[in-house]
Amino acid sequence: MLRFVAENVTLDASADDTPSRRITGIAAPYNVEATVMGGQRVRIEPGALPTDGPDPRLLEEHDTGRIVGKVVARESTDAGMLFTAEIARTRAGDDIVELLRMGAIDSVSVGIQPTEHEFDGPVMVVKAAQWDELSLVYRPAFAGAVITKVAASSPDDAEPDTEPTPTEEETNPMSDIDNTVSVEEAAPAVVATAPVPAAPRNFAMPSAAEYVSAFVRGGATWQDFSSKLRAAAPDVVTTDLDGVLPTPIVAPVYNGLRGLRPVVDAIGPKAMPASGKVFIRPKVTTHTTIGASNGENVALDDGTFVVDDLQVTKGVFGGFVTVSEESIDWSSPEVLGLILDDMARQYAKQTDNKCADDLVAGATNTTNFTVADIADPAEWARWVYTAAEAILSATDYLPTHLFLSPNMWRALGLLVDTADRPLFPQAGPMNSFGSMSPTGSPAAAFGMTVVVDSNFANDTVIVGQPDGFEIFEQQKGAISTSEASTLSRTLAFRGYLATLMIDAGKFRKAAFV
Repeated sequence: MLRFVAENVTLDASADDTPSRRITGIAAPYNVEATVMGGQRVRIEPGALPTDGPDPRLLEEHDTGRIVGKVVARESTDAGMLFTAEIARTRAGDDIVELLRMGAIDSVSVGIQPTEHEFDGPVMVVKAAQWDELSLVYRPAFAGAVITKVAASSPDDAEPDTEPTPTEEETNPMSDIDNTVSVEEAAPAVVATAPVPAAPRNFAMPSAAEYVSAFVRGGATWQDFSSKLRAAAPDVVTTDLDGVLPTPIVAPVYNGLRGLRPVVDAIGPKAMPASGKVFIRPKVTTHTTIGASNGENVALDDGTFVVDDLQVTKGVFGGFVTVSEESIDWSSPEVLGLILDDMARQYAKQTDNKCADDLVAGATNTTNFTVADIADPAEWARWVYTAAEAILSATDYLPTHLFLSPNMWRALGLLVDTADRPLFPQAGPMNSFGSMSPTGSPAAAFGMTVVVDSNFANDTVIVGQPDGFEIFEQQKGAISTSEASTLSRTLAFRGYLATLMIDAGKFRKAAFV
């Protein structure tokens, strides 16, 4: 239901000794944008509210349990919907008349159900609606929304009107409504919420019996009592509630260390022998000789075969943390799992860093790269093919991987052709040199797999065949020991790792000149 606080209402006086029970005014302005309960911005078009059908009920504060009368006359004008409402001769009605007479209530608010509407941007434009009720509200939502005429008296102090002749407004309920009210006078409004009434703080808090007695009496007595009670209630703020306000933990725990191993994953680790500090990796260093026949009854070419024993020394990677028993028992989320997860990430980071360093150190063969032309696709193509030719000539292998530091990966990804089109577009056409994206993997350039690793030092560019560099690993994982004297537990994470550049001829790195 949409509710609007409308402009001025008046309480009319009767012509005889009987106090008037009627109010008149504007129920809702037309063509004026207003923000209603719930935050929706609404504009009512002229003629949207009906002037016939069931009379809307007159309520207090939109409370359907507090009906105090009904609307007895309606007139639609260019300015808005005008109304006259009759207040019931009940105890609640008497209270309303008194509150209106003294100015405690000075506005009305219409409650409607739109049956036809459309949206003008964020604004709901109501074209037709069912008018359900009109409410008396005590607080205007905009300046000037106050009662302009109070001429009624209460039943106890009513005085005879000086003019006994019936007035026009008694014969025509809508005759006193000013039909010339402009749209500007019916300014839009946001429905106000009831403020906490100002009442003396020295108001004595009532007993249960006093509270029930005031509630049963109702009317103005209960309203005054309730206002004083709310104003006298002590304020309670969060600083007073430290004992009951929890401090929740939003799981899971964030860990920014990824623990990726681009180089290790690209090369592929091999199983490490379990025994021995040093192990042997055999390598053929001299090959047999095969040649064409030297003629009939002439000996063939002789040759030899040599296998070298390359020694590989195991390296140990690991770390430990000592955790108190209290930390283990009282933590939430459980701290042991967080520590082990972080150790595993650190192990991955450090072992990959070792492999990246050893790959750069073992790639002793270089091919010059003109640093001034680093943004030139032609220089990149020249360098890649020159390096690939050198590898092919030395080993009969062609490179399959391109290893890059972050800054060189960026330089490669920014390459464009003469029409400023990316050389390695994300959606690679058939004639592109490859496909790269800021997300990193998977990526390809010049037909090779791109491996970018933050463990490479700046300006690292290597092309190669991965089987020329070997990685051996035995991951041993976590181990835990207890220390009774200190009520603590020591956690360790470890593993064995070794690398071997078994064929340096399969790699070429850029030497910038």
